[in-house]
Amino acid sequence: MAIFVLSDLHLSTDLSMNKSMDVFGDRWRDYMVKIRKNWDSVVTPSDTVIVPGDISWATRLHEARADLDYLNRLNGIKLLGKGNHDFWWSTASKMYKFFEENGFDTLKILYNNAYVVEDRIICGTRGWFPDESKQVVVGDVDYEKIVNRELTRLRLSLDAAKKLQSYEEEKS
Repeated sequence: MAIFVLSDLHLSTDLSMNKSMDVFGDRWRDYMVKIRKNWDSVVTPSDTVIVPGDISWATRLHEARADLDYLNRLNGIKLLGKGNHDFWWSTASKMYKFFEENGFDTLKILYNNAYVVEDRIICGTRGWFPDESKQVVVGDVDYEKIVNRELTRLRLSLDAAKKLQSYEEEKS
């Protein structure tokens, strides 16, 4: 079993969304075919892939269905984190219900929590620069509020990791 990390898939299986990655050059042509081919040639069903964000161009959870189905069909268990382009991301309970309703049994949410994978504990949160001058934002945002929110989420994730670590140590 192995652990892989791949972010910024920017999936767009729903052609009606008109969000082709081809606008970024020829190397992006048929990128989803390339992802599938390369992914399944390296990742086995027993591996774990951490997908830290920017998973789908969808803006609502139901619009991300085809992209999540595509991801679910790839080899391995996928731990999904929220990226800055994942506007479709909903509450954990809504997402897990959606996953169950659609048979997405290889997808898990990595958000304010942690997982034991082999002999590792995986946790995380969406990244954000504490120094406002280094972060590019669009529009008017409450920067301090965003940083504090992400800091809270990181603490929740690390606390979950500590609990798992204690549990794993007790089992040993």
